[in-house]
Amino acid sequence: MKIQKVYSTTDVHVAGEAFRIIKDLPFFHYQSLEQLNEQIQEEFLESIHLLLNEPRGSANLNGCLVVPPVSQEADVAVLFFNYNGMVPLHYGGIIAVITTLLECGHLQPRMPNEYKFETLSGVISVTAIMEKDEVISVVIKSGPCQVVQTNIPLSYLHLDTRFSLVQANQLYAVFEKRDISTEIHVEKLSELKRWGKTVLQALESIIPVKGVILMDDSHLGDGQIKTITFDENEYIVRSPGFESTMVCYTCLLAKGGVLKMKSPLVNKSIFDSYLTIQAANQTENGHHFILSTRGFITGMQTFVLDPTDPFPSGFLLK
Repeated sequence: MKIQKVYSTTDVHVAGEAFRIIKDLPFFHYQSLEQLNEQIQEEFLESIHLLLNEPRGSANLNGCLVVPPVSQEADVAVLFFNYNGMVPLHYGGIIAVITTLLECGHLQPRMPNEYKFETLSGVISVTAIMEKDEVISVVIKSGPCQVVQTNIPLSYLHLDTRFSLVQANQLYAVFEKRDISTEIHVEKLSELKRWGKTVLQALESIIPVKGVILMDDSHLGDGQIKTITFDENEYIVRSPGFESTMVCYTCLLAKGGVLKMKSPLVNKSIFDSYLTIQAANQTENGHHFILSTRGFITGMQTFVLDPTDPFPSGFLLK
């Protein structure tokens, strides 16, 4: 075997969603994270595909590229990407990275447990609590999230339902589970996937949303909801979804009186992993939230590219 490229990575899951953290980067000169982002898309794209696509990864894998910060106030800089390309900000990715950096000794713990990440969306602060050299909790404050429109009718094939549009970093369509008979359980995954595919087809010619969320709020009185999120390519988000959780909380607040502004809320995924969210404040740009969860390192790996490999950029299966 000949080796053309070698990459060392750390894999982490956050509430069930998988992240691959990469620190090996070809030498680039850059004066801003935006400039580095452009260079990477031109010169590092094949390596991104190599590390995220099958047979080394999958369409549900998220990439986090860790580099020295440009901003003097930041501890580290991170670029996020998935099989579609670069992603400006991923809250789960930040939690995965801070977990890796602290537990692997690349970043020294300090009081008051606050660290700053430079991203394409600005500098983000996180609080990471450690016990016995293990990160047991990470708290992060979100950007704004606001309702665009509610009670929008949708009729398509056997669908006769309504949904809300909510803007976070991306635009989401939120449907309420009471409109369908299928429960959000793993045993009903095939039915849920068919529902998600039909909804995305129905919305395709109406409005270009980045995600469709099905929300079950029947246990809201206990401070819990359950959701499943489909991205625009019909893939299921493996966690409850950080933005999905923000979007659902915003929808519930918009109903008025259903949920108190300061009430904490737990959002469970179809796999029963969960995120905890609490409203922080409201500005003219929308609601801001505080989200908390933790990450778990699942492996440390070295990937290589043999120049004779017939799949130098991998492949994806739906």
